[in-house]
Amino acid sequence: MKDNQAKYPQLRFKCFTDPWEQRKLGKMGYTFTGLSGKTKEDFGHGNAKFVTYMNVFSSPVSNSEMVENVEVDSKQHQVEYGDVFFTTSSETPQEVGMSSVWLETAENIYLNSFCFGYHPMVEFDPYYLAFMLRSPVIRKKFMLLAQGISRYNISKNKVMEMLVPVPEIVEQQKIGSFFKQLDDTITLHQRKLAKLKELKQGYLQKLFPKNGSKFPQLRFAGFADAWEQRKLTEIVNRVNKSSNSDVLPKVEFEDIVSGEGRLNKDISSKLDSRKGTLFESENILYGKLRPYLKNWLFPDFEGVALGDFWVFEATDVSVPSFDYYLIQSDDYRKVANDTSGTKMPRSDWKNVSSTDFAIPSKDEQKQIGAFFKQLDDTITLHQRKLEKLQELKKGYLQKMFC
Repeated sequence: MKDNQAKYPQLRFKCFTDPWEQRKLGKMGYTFTGLSGKTKEDFGHGNAKFVTYMNVFSSPVSNSEMVENVEVDSKQHQVEYGDVFFTTSSETPQEVGMSSVWLETAENIYLNSFCFGYHPMVEFDPYYLAFMLRSPVIRKKFMLLAQGISRYNISKNKVMEMLVPVPEIVEQQKIGSFFKQLDDTITLHQRKLAKLKELKQGYLQKLFPKNGSKFPQLRFAGFADAWEQRKLTEIVNRVNKSSNSDVLPKVEFEDIVSGEGRLNKDISSKLDSRKGTLFESENILYGKLRPYLKNWLFPDFEGVALGDFWVFEATDVSVPSFDYYLIQSDDYRKVANDTSGTKMPRSDWKNVSSTDFAIPSKDEQKQIGAFFKQLDDTITLHQRKLEKLQELKKGYLQKMFC
């Protein structure tokens, strides 16, 4: 493909009809290296800062706070506003050449040695540049440049030969502003979600007794009695109904989102004839394998649990939703983490089942269960909103660049 060949994106803002130029990066700017000649003694102190590899890797726009101290000399290249950073190496070709644009004017800032920099010499809207370089059409080009077997690398000279779409600056500004606003909205939802999850963890700490105590730190009004000590087998039954149904959905350990008690994908079509433990709606699925922050699910459907799961059902002396949150409490997790085995450590049923847990009256169980259920519903709502926004962004990145 020749430089300057015209193209049209699939989706555009109104009033823009001109074709987009395809231009080589190397004809619009120059590259520079990151820190060189440094030893580990140079890092962690000094008056200069450097942009970390993870800062570049994790976002199309660099975070000015993700920098660390370093001692520098006059040979090093300071970064400037509008510079682009590229990662040069990764374990997979999909993650090579991840880009990030620096939008700060602070001095004495440098780039880490595992990335290279690019300084544009033509006018670019920085946000257009940031999201264009992360668009699927450009990411595919980077993957094709990746070379290696156990670790993949790219040549900055090859990157400079890459053709990228360059519309008029006014259209760039429109696109850049659009994606910046969308990213800001996503960030806002991520922060809200993180705060809700922190809130839940705080309440799990305070609404359940700790370290053998019979009284929680925080209680609902009207409850003052000591909690009774009950073994787990007194509040849940362990289900052992095996099934190899090829009609019911199958749940595996990796399907559960870490620490959230929900599935990370739709498993309705994941049907096969493998044998597992049959579970019903509102049973509790508890994975025995580490990590234990990713091992519980309270399904609202019937299915088959494959592999290392315990399936619990609440007994008639307790409230199902209370059991669900009891299993997330600190005391239960300590017992579950008392594992046996080395290669694949597992919780020990004899240990878990015989351990005493503090249990309140049924009325207090209802209050606690309802409270956490409402909090979980709010978390799920924000999670879904966030996922929809992320899918929306993914779709626009696919259609708005060529």
